[in-house]
Amino acid sequence: MCNRYIHKIDKEMNPNALLAEIMTPMPHTIDPETKLTEIYKIFETNSFHHIPVVNEGRLVGMISREDFIQIEHVLTTSWAGNLNTESTFENFNAQDIMTEYPMHLGPEDTIGLAADIVLTNKFHALPIIEDDLLVGIVTSHDLIAFAYSSPVEHTASQ
Repeated sequence: MCNRYIHKIDKEMNPNALLAEIMTPMPHTIDPETKLTEIYKIFETNSFHHIPVVNEGRLVGMISREDFIQIEHVLTTSWAGNLNTESTFENFNAQDIMTEYPMHLGPEDTIGLAADIVLTNKFHALPIIEDDLLVGIVTSHDLIAFAYSSPVEHTASQ
């Protein structure tokens, strides 16, 4: 058996490192009154997949791209299969579709705790709250990037 695909990690990932080290600080946010047309534009022009919904800096909800796509389909297609106009989006706003008061962590919580929560609950993002205000977001992508940021040494074929 060839061992050329076996890798050795030179240093271990530290699950006790703080979320402040890997979080995206001050992510793009929207307020509860933001219309679906604006949310659509935000998702279309940005590569992120989650938008925290805040009211005066306080987290009140979260909207994921996947949830938005599902709601978009329901709102724009009638039972007869006819497509409704964009005006349908003007009748709804963020507070109508957001997940209210999502689970969150603080910047002093550990990466290991965030990884456990993400894996257990199948979440893809966790807002980071400090003093009742949104200060960042950690995604499953951030956790994977952190896990693979350690140097890797390839072993020789045997």
